[in-house]
Amino acid sequence: MTDTRMSMYRSDLLSGKRILITGGGTGLGKSIGKRYVELGADLVICGRRREVLEQTAKEFKDTLGVTVETHVCDVRDAKTVESMMDAIWATGPLDVLLNNAAGNFLARTERLSTRAFDAVVDIVLKGSAYCTMDVGRRWIDAGHKGTVMQILTQSAMTGMPFTVPSAMAKAGALAMIRSLAVEWGPYGIRTVGVVPGPFPTEGAWSRLMPQERIGQAPIEQGVALRRVGEHHELADLCVYLISESAAFITGEAVVIDGGRWLQGTAGASAYNMQQWPDSTWESLKPKKSKE
Repeated sequence: MTDTRMSMYRSDLLSGKRILITGGGTGLGKSIGKRYVELGADLVICGRRREVLEQTAKEFKDTLGVTVETHVCDVRDAKTVESMMDAIWATGPLDVLLNNAAGNFLARTERLSTRAFDAVVDIVLKGSAYCTMDVGRRWIDAGHKGTVMQILTQSAMTGMPFTVPSAMAKAGALAMIRSLAVEWGPYGIRTVGVVPGPFPTEGAWSRLMPQERIGQAPIEQGVALRRVGEHHELADLCVYLISESAAFITGEAVVIDGGRWLQGTAGASAYNMQQWPDSTWESLKPKKSKE
């Protein structure tokens, strides 16, 4: 595949834009952030683990020569979010908020504890809402135009067995950006979403796509284009949606999945999981966090 990234966009396309990515130290958030700074953005990232944030900031400094602002923040706590936004605004307002922080795991819904349910919903739905409401309030008070981007999942649109808390939370986040597109549109605030298909990451991929779920057939067989996505493809879409070229797009969620949704969201994967014995489910239980 020909990589056309450098010819698609001017190198200064995002110059002057200050962008916060929640959960920006790893995975897709890190890949998107890298692309943003390559195109001149002033990047801020937050997450719960200081060492991860500092490692990513150092990597970007060493490889790209840019300084990335980092904040340790648990987006599940509204007061902590407010304190982080105060610290960010002390040196200038944001222009873009990218709600990327998430949590998810495979589980049978009838066996879920309320604590496990809250662990996902509090990050994905409440965390996104806390950050969005705080940023929106500041933008509106100051008459500052801005863009909120939400990383979604296909389950937000179709539902998905065995990841019910995430599906519920992402559906709520989708409802949020569609609702705010109308409510905040008169203030010049846009809200957009991106719905990634299979883009392998070190963390989420191992939790959500174990060999038992995939079975004998490779994941590519469930994608119309017969391949998984590459991070730069998602990142370039995320560039476009926050750029001035997309200034008339709001309340929309753009799917980038190689045709996987059209081919069948659950398909044989759900059937395979319904046949799993208890021992398989026990082996996939999330480990207790050390944080």
